[in-house]
Amino acid sequence: MPTTELTVAPRRDGPRRRLVVLVVVLTAGVLLVDQATKVWALANLLETVRRPLLGDLLGLRLVFNPGAALSIATGMTWVLTLIACAVVVVVVRVSRRLGSTGWAIALGLLLGGALGNLVDRLTREPGIARGHVIDFIAYANVFVGNVADIAIVTAAGLVVIQALRGVRLDGTREHAEPKPEAPGADG
Repeated sequence: MPTTELTVAPRRDGPRRRLVVLVVVLTAGVLLVDQATKVWALANLLETVRRPLLGDLLGLRLVFNPGAALSIATGMTWVLTLIACAVVVVVVRVSRRLGSTGWAIALGLLLGGALGNLVDRLTREPGIARGHVIDFIAYANVFVGNVADIAIVTAAGLVVIQALRGVRLDGTREHAEPKPEAPGADG
């Protein structure tokens, strides 16, 4: 009796699935650390007192921020909430096309940071979609941020690096030129 062998085509979604898992793990990690540090800041810091960590360069000070970075758009918290929601939707959608570890790290950090600040905007005073973001890391006397902000800025840096390297979201490279042939290889 003849035997038949089944051939199974290799699954190409394995690497992509691992990259999506990386995005999810980074997102959850950033969100967890961000929210945990904000709980700590609320319990241990005062709005009026700056605790120096590295002299005037770095310190801790509690701030309830109704705006974006550097307190931009202070009266437009609801717009910032909509923007954060849009970022979340876009990152989740494009994550399905991932083919690059660098992009997966960038998107995981971006999504975690966006969600960290979005949680504040949705759950903190003065109300839903108008909540103030908890900031507590004071950079000199320039601005005060949080872990979510660090993740977002790091993600932006990684996006720039990926773009400069010509790495697309799916892992392919722009401007991939064929390697020149070695001299005298014609014959």
